[in-house]
Formats: sequence, structure tokens, C-alpha cells
Amino acid sequence: MVVFIVSHAILPRRPIRERLVRHLGRRGYLVAYSVLSTLLLLWLVVAARNAPYVQLWAPAPWQALVPAIGVPLAFWLLVMGVVEPNPLSMSVRRTGDGVVGPVARITRHPILWAFFLWAACHVPPNGDVVSVIMFGSLAVLALAGFVPVDRRVRRRLGDEEWERLAGATSIVPFAAILAGRARFAWTLPMTLSAVAVAGVSAWFLIDGHRLLIGGDPGAWLGL
Repeated sequence: MVVFIVSHAILPRRPIRERLVRHLGRRGYLVAYSVLSTLLLLWLVVAARNAPYVQLWAPAPWQALVPAIGVPLAFWLLVMGVVEPNPLSMSVRRTGDGVVGPVARITRHPILWAFFLWAACHVPPNGDVVSVIMFGSLAVLALAGFVPVDRRVRRRLGDEEWERLAGATSIVPFAAILAGRARFAWTLPMTLSAVAVAGVSAWFLIDGHRLLIGGDPGAWLGL
């Protein structure tokens, strides 16, 4: 957990990030950063599975409903956050004309929200010390990323461009839309990604989680 947190605290720092971007390019940096994060996360999960089990609360069937509802939403936010243009946050596609995609109008940090939802939703059904430390720390780490990312992007874009783009978005999901600063638009890519995420999530709930990670949330839900 310490290695995971330290890597996410050091690599995004301005001098290190700028040096890596010069050598790898922005997209190369993001890809390398994502691969490293994924590998460290897998290492963390394996270590957590092998750690001693110390129960904090008893399991109950309702607890499985939390990730069953929240994780598909997190997965969808992750997919759309990666593929949509978003000059205000982490995204593989950052267009030069300052295009903010429909999902970014919901929240300008869909990837961070995805990781927060994924981590937070795994706390209720995993009531042991190691799981609470791991998932709780990952949730806090995701929340802690909002302000540094905003500050970094504002410095890169400049105050005027930042104000223009950020005015149509918000950190809190749907806040800009409810305030009338952005217009909600459901697009074909959003629909296709939602269908794909629903299919993968159904398989993961019924059999995938048990095969790849262990535990059987589908059994808790009577599937």
C-alpha cells in the first residue's frame, strides 16, 4: 500500500512528470503510468488475499448490492474517461481545440470518480482489517487527486482557458448541469460503452469475480 501511494505521489510531481513527458510524450507517459498503476494494484490485491484475515463485521447479503450497483457505474466512468477528449483531467485523448466531452460535463474527473467508487463500494462486503485498509486508502487517494489535478491543469492551460473550460464542468457529478452551466447529452459512444460494461459486469458478477479474484458475489445475491 505504501509503494502504491508513494508511486502516485512522486510520478505526477511537476519536475518528474515533465521529464517523463519529454522522453515518452504525453500519451506515452499516461500509458506507462496506467500500466505501472495496474501492476502495482494487482500486486496489492494479491498481497491482500494472502494477508491474515481479521474480521471487523459479519457478512450480510445486502452488502453485495453495493458493489453490484456501484462498480458497473465506476467501470463505465473509467471507460468513458479514457476514450473521451478531456483537456481538464486524465485522458488518453486530449484535443488541441479544447473539446470537453459529454462525460466531462457530468464531472471533469470521471477516472478519479471511477477509482473512488470502485474502492468505496468494496468496503461494505469486505469487513476485515486488510480490506478496509486497502480499499479505504484507495478511495481516499482518489479523492485526494481532485485538487492537485485541477491545479496542474490550470497551470498548463492558463487562467483564462481554464475558466472557460471548467465553467462547463464540475468536480461533483452533475453539479454543473444542475446549475445550468452545462447541457447533458447522451451520445452513441456512451450507449455502446454502457452496453459493453453491462455485459462484462454481468459476467463478472455471475462467474468472473470468482474465477479471477476469488469470492462469489453472485452467490450472495442468489445468482
